[in-house]
Amino acid sequence: MKKKKVAVVFGTRPEAIKMAPVVRELKKQADFFQTIVIVTAQHREMLDQVLDVFNIKPDYDLNVMKQNQTLADITTDVLRGIDKIYLEERPDMVLVHGDTTTSFAAALAAYYHKISIGHVEAGLRTYDPYFPFPEEANRQLIDTITDLYFAPTEAAKQNLLNEGKSRSRIMVTGNTVIDAIHYTSNTKSNHNILDLMKAKADQKWILLTMHRRENHGQPMKNVFEAVIHIADEHPEIEILMPVHLNPKIQLLANEMLGQHERIHLVEPLGVDVFHQIVDQSWVILTDSGGLQEEAPALDVPVLVLRDKTERPEGLEAGTLKVIGTEKNSVIKEVEELLYNLKAYEKMAKALNPYGDGKASQKIIKEIQTYFERSEKLDEIV
Repeated sequence: MKKKKVAVVFGTRPEAIKMAPVVRELKKQADFFQTIVIVTAQHREMLDQVLDVFNIKPDYDLNVMKQNQTLADITTDVLRGIDKIYLEERPDMVLVHGDTTTSFAAALAAYYHKISIGHVEAGLRTYDPYFPFPEEANRQLIDTITDLYFAPTEAAKQNLLNEGKSRSRIMVTGNTVIDAIHYTSNTKSNHNILDLMKAKADQKWILLTMHRRENHGQPMKNVFEAVIHIADEHPEIEILMPVHLNPKIQLLANEMLGQHERIHLVEPLGVDVFHQIVDQSWVILTDSGGLQEEAPALDVPVLVLRDKTERPEGLEAGTLKVIGTEKNSVIKEVEELLYNLKAYEKMAKALNPYGDGKASQKIIKEIQTYFERSEKLDEIV
């Protein structure tokens, strides 16, 4: 069979973490696939950190990031830039991930060129188009034009079936973030924050991350007030926040949290360092999607700073709890885990529902089967 050309497109740090294992697995199958890596750099610095850790060099870099970019800017810049690449390379399949604006625009451009689309982490849903925004709309729109659905869990598969997607095109693979953790666990990068955590190993470390658009403004202020209260009332707790590069988040975090001696603000961290920090944390406070999957693999409870989650399997397994962004709710839930050892251990020891670290292998195998089946049909015709 003729070698198939597969373009892998991503643009943000979370996408890069989850697509890097797929790229590495594709490149292992060089006799079958020609791999083209296209990055949009929707996030610039944070994306580059991940590429360095996984030793991935893009074939194309659209470098779309600019100050104060809007969602319309990202969509149109990616569409224009990637359209030219598709015309030049003419890939047989485009792989996109999850729910970013990069993924939506890359999938839409592939659809315009009648290129097969594979959607990694397909089928996640809240069914509320504004929570998370714009991610919920992005992933539903992508799934209307996808050819192969790589669902991370049975629940995600069921969402797709309920929407009328063909069962034969849906594969449950597990989540590629577990593959990524298996890779980064073999790296031993150093960082001064790791030294600080080691020096204060008797402290309980809370890892805090916030970046969602719907949490900008008052919700984020509420959470910051809560963590200040927690730090003030509980001297045994240290709080670490890698601050997103969004200027609004940087400004608010520095104004509200920057002067507290046990709240540590750091720049975004390399994924290998970040995973070490997650592993050494006592609890995670986050509005991130990826951390809801990463932390359970490292036996760390997750309190989700959102009103809804598209990862119900984590709720069912007991690895995470949705707590919203109200100040008193955040304080109450953290203190519950602080005072109730049984509740803490129940979350920490809950079974990780996101797979065995072989999702990338399963995805590549399914893509190969897809092309083999297509060629057989062509021969019959």
